[in-house]
Amino acid sequence: MRKDTRFKYLIIAILVGLIMILAACNDEGTDNEGEATEGDKSLRILSNVVGGKTPEENELFVEEIERLTDIKVELVKPPADYDQKLLTAMSSGEKFDLVLLTKNLMDILVDQGVLTEISDQIAESDILSDTTVIPEKEWDLIEYEDGNYYGVFNKFEGGTMPIVRQDWMEKLNLQQPETLEDFYNVFKAFKEQDPDGNGKDDTYGLSTAGLYDIQGFLSAEGVKYKYVYNEEGERTIPIASEAAVPVLEWFAKLYEEGLLDPNFATNETSQMRELFLTDRVGMVTYWDAWVGLFNNIRLEDDPNTEFKAKGIPGAVGPEGDIILRRGDPSLWAIPVNAESPGVAKEFLEFWHSEKGNVLSTLGIEGHDYTLTDGKYELTEIGKEHSMDHGVVVPNNTNWENPIGSLPGVEEAQEIILEHATLETSTEDWPEAEKIVQNYAFKAMMGEIPAKEAVNKMHEELMDAGLIDY
Repeated sequence: MRKDTRFKYLIIAILVGLIMILAACNDEGTDNEGEATEGDKSLRILSNVVGGKTPEENELFVEEIERLTDIKVELVKPPADYDQKLLTAMSSGEKFDLVLLTKNLMDILVDQGVLTEISDQIAESDILSDTTVIPEKEWDLIEYEDGNYYGVFNKFEGGTMPIVRQDWMEKLNLQQPETLEDFYNVFKAFKEQDPDGNGKDDTYGLSTAGLYDIQGFLSAEGVKYKYVYNEEGERTIPIASEAAVPVLEWFAKLYEEGLLDPNFATNETSQMRELFLTDRVGMVTYWDAWVGLFNNIRLEDDPNTEFKAKGIPGAVGPEGDIILRRGDPSLWAIPVNAESPGVAKEFLEFWHSEKGNVLSTLGIEGHDYTLTDGKYELTEIGKEHSMDHGVVVPNNTNWENPIGSLPGVEEAQEIILEHATLETSTEDWPEAEKIVQNYAFKAMMGEIPAKEAVNKMHEELMDAGLIDY
């Protein structure tokens, strides 16, 4: 064989060898679906509440996820208009491996066909299919037709309820209210009997942030605030019916007598919370988790405070029932265009493990808490964050907070579990709510009679095609 021919074959052999080596390296870095495997795992996540409290702390939160999971994470956390950002991202085809959303938004995106059906992934997971982690009755809340699932819980969402200054109740020797008349008498005492002891007429009985959330009072007439469906699948909104008239008239009486915060219709939730924390109002309507957060905030400010927030049931209805609102489930979903769905499932299993529960509540080790000889202790920053990094209570029945629960939370959650039901939201609700709010506020502030308000509310909803009867 000639020398140049032997040289040519040698070059070819070297090139073939290099190609085989590169192919082998590539096979080690990806699985059969082309998804990155161990050593090269990554996720792009869209979230609002999960993460750090500041952009700087958000980076620490991501580093903690990466330390605990060996998954490289990009956490996108829009500063505002999260729901719109989510819907825009999904409609434009922007790629995320996981998105955080509520059940009503998941309904919309399931209809649009942009979320992955994950029933098989849940069934194959020892953690996610374990009913001592996520009870079957919780899965029932997010089950679609044919037993399909499109999301996994982020946390136990809880619900909304009346939250009262229990220290004021005890100081004024008041009993827990059960009827609207009972609530009225409590509010009157809060207004007139100087519960904060400053000698000034500067307290209100009740404050809300608009109609968020008056369900505990609508309960007195067995009325729900949002959509309900009859057996024929027709929609209505019970607050737009004559059944709601006595409750709206009761609110008008509170407003006229100065027992209701006059700014209730325009309050943001932050303003309502501030009134409660600064001894200006005796009752608000808010989330069960905030019973503990209210107590913790005041205790951190003054360990000797007499302040005591307590969650209580709403008004008893005609059939002896109490109707409270269960919060729309907070969920993680995998878009159909996710590049790493397998890694997303791995993250969800981590999220529902003990390490994931600690991260989502207590926060970042060495920043929010320290761990010494098995003992957890919050740092000063951790105390400010109130054990909430997107989750106050994990949706994991095995979870026991190593620091302990915030004061009053467990009792409030028991009330929610006993009395609260999910509200039904649809794509039409934002438009329907504008009509509901317009006439409800007019009735509650005495601008028009309550019966006229609900009649006009119902008429406009029907004309707009937002209800069926």
